[in-house]
Amino acid sequence: MPEKKTARPLAIGAGVAVAAALLGLVSYTATKPEPRDAGSTGSAATVEQGPDDETTRALVKLARRETKDPLAQGRADAPVVIVEYADFRCGYCGKFARDTEPGLVKKYVEDGTLRIEWRNFPIFGAESETAARAAWAAGQQDRFWQFHAAAYAEGAKEKGFGAGRLDTLAREAGVKDLDRFRRDLAGEQAHAAVKKDQDEAYSLGATSTPSFLINGQPIAGAQPDTVFEQAIETAKAQADKKARDAK
Repeated sequence: MPEKKTARPLAIGAGVAVAAALLGLVSYTATKPEPRDAGSTGSAATVEQGPDDETTRALVKLARRETKDPLAQGRADAPVVIVEYADFRCGYCGKFARDTEPGLVKKYVEDGTLRIEWRNFPIFGAESETAARAAWAAGQQDRFWQFHAAAYAEGAKEKGFGAGRLDTLAREAGVKDLDRFRRDLAGEQAHAAVKKDQDEAYSLGATSTPSFLINGQPIAGAQPDTVFEQAIETAKAQADKKARDAK
């Protein structure tokens, strides 16, 4: 089950405002993934693969595709983009980061099919906010994904995200200039970057973490690998068809 907090919807454009109910509904109705066994394919109840309508197109445009975005991995022109809204204090976000994301990176990011774009969505208080800013600060030294791995390691959440702990995570992530890291963490740019991501998530009606958009189609919660793989394969097929039709 994704972890929830009351949403604060904000307007970031008419098309996205129309889309807000879609992610909000999926986020609200998400359920805990069923236990996996040899014959399980996982539940896709929270995946809404819809037509290429105005709502979906508005959500697709939320993929920033910035070439030098330190909080993203994968080609900027990849046919499929996952936008992930997550909190470092969220247990289910950690489950996704440890159990599912590495396989998606190996299978889809490395062959150019997939791009993953992170959005900081701190919803569990002051330490969530600070951890988000610390992750952003690590990204300024190109160590975001290493910080992400350290912060989501088994048992890391239980140690908290106080100032000393954030320094420890930065060291584990290979951040070289800790003084700069601390300045960046406390600076206006970090606050603004985290607020931008957070406002985007609230604008979409997201009420829980993790929440995802896969080429504009929403998924809520740390669903089984097969749910994400199915969504990526479907999005890739749709992107390929669109490219062929455009020729």
